[in-house]
Amino acid sequence: MSVHKEVTKVTTNTLQRMKQQGEKISMLTAYDFSMARILDDAGIDVLLVGDSASNVMAGHETTLPITLDQMIYHAQSVVRAINRCLVVVDLPFGTYQGNSKEALNSAIRIMKETGAHAIKLEGGEEVADSIKRIVGAGVPVMGHLGLTPQSIYKFGTYVVRAKEEAEAEQLVKNAHILQEAGCFAIVLEKIPAALAKRVAEELKIPLIGIGAGSGVDGQVLVMHDMLGINKEFSPRFLRRYANLYDQIHDATRQYIADVKSKDFPNENEQY
Repeated sequence: MSVHKEVTKVTTNTLQRMKQQGEKISMLTAYDFSMARILDDAGIDVLLVGDSASNVMAGHETTLPITLDQMIYHAQSVVRAINRCLVVVDLPFGTYQGNSKEALNSAIRIMKETGAHAIKLEGGEEVADSIKRIVGAGVPVMGHLGLTPQSIYKFGTYVVRAKEEAEAEQLVKNAHILQEAGCFAIVLEKIPAALAKRVAEELKIPLIGIGAGSGVDGQVLVMHDMLGINKEFSPRFLRRYANLYDQIHDATRQYIADVKSKDFPNENEQY
């Protein structure tokens, strides 16, 4: 029997067991109660309340503008919806980079005010002290390496990371540092598949990829991309499982037409 079917509540330990048994971990982003309830009911293993809410919910160009208060609001909404999955919340830009005490305070606020199960933060060696301090306080931490969107202005582009040997070796080193600091899992974003596979094989903790090939322990996508709500974003790694943009667009046009033609409401749709 698969771990996925066996557990009634996904924990960090569940993900570890899934890695050990070679069972892939499924993860999606979520930002609101209604969608989170559907995804959890469908059996998703992990929901990430991503700082991508800055893009898909608020319309910002990058993830940088979203605040800790806004992340807490989204996380509260998601946690109210779920019965089974693990909920991880991104620490937004500017709430952990300054020092480890600030990072711990941000993590504690998220855990206390949302009821989520873990936090995620971006970076390698430079955030190791913060990770140790947060984990030491009893808060599970998921790491994030490769393309780290909060550093987009440093990179200057969203192209694949770690293609050069020096950056690849630094990524492997950072993955080991994050594991030693206490991370229970790491997201690898937009790096060569062979490199991601190597990291997954070298580390004991689960590696979850987005644009990192099939050799990792699980996959994550942004819900709006996967469901085809967002049409502008179409990188190679994205598979669209629905086309909700057109379905919602067409349904709305039909509703408008029915209201204008006085077809809605009909005799059965009134009191």
